Amino acid sequence: MVSIKTSQEISLIREGGKILSEIIKLLKKESKVGIKTKDLEKKAGELIKKRGVKPSFLNFEGYPAVLCSSINEEIVHAIPSERILRNGDILSLDLGIYFKGYHSDMAVTVPIGEVLPEKRRLIWVTKKTLKLAIKKSRIGNTFGDIGNTIQRYVEGQGFNVVRDLCGHGIGKRLHEPPQVLNFGKRHRGEKIKEGMVFCIEPMITMGDWKIKKSKDGYGYETKDGSLSCHFEHTIAITKEGPIVLTE
Repeated sequence: MVSIKTSQEISLIREGGKILSEIIKLLKKESKVGIKTKDLEKKAGELIKKRGVKPSFLNFEGYPAVLCSSINEEIVHAIPSERILRNGDILSLDLGIYFKGYHSDMAVTVPIGEVLPEKRRLIWVTKKTLKLAIKKSRIGNTFGDIGNTIQRYVEGQGFNVVRDLCGHGIGKRLHEPPQVLNFGKRHRGEKIKEGMVFCIEPMITMGDWKIKKSKDGYGYETKDGSLSCHFEHTIAITKEGPIVLTE
């Protein structure tokens, strides 16, 4: 069952989401050629501690880090490591924080150094896809409408949508109902209602949409080794329309 949040609860998640957005912005600046992803993990931990919040991902289902740092063919949940960022890479940063009893979750994909035009287009398309999906997140529409909007736009741009991973509800728990799929049919699925809070996170590939588990045991990557991109926002549904809580 999808929980309905009060305006007070939404305000608390928005407060935490603002802190999360600021941390992500600083991590983006640190993401440069020659940096190891474990250095970004250290920085994320420092920023979280400095702001008096807690990491959502650390020890969640055994995950051993505060940050997910996925490079190129890695889609999500890659553990920060000794892997060095190289010129032309694309890096997805995914981070969640726990603040005053509520979680917020956000992801961005960052170009590293000089990136080929097609990689930049993948990033641009994924970012725009998220905006289109948020716009579709209105009272009376369905979760199928969101998924269909993402799928149609992405496939129209010549890319593919990952089918086996999805967005989620969020609140007192990091993952709550509903599942927010990145594909679907119009008017299908549960209707969107005022007070719902959930994460939309399109995960887009240049090649096939099929995935496999990474060697680290936690991450997922494209089965064919093609590049992938990931953006995510936590949003709330209000009478006035969707509000992005992580910006």
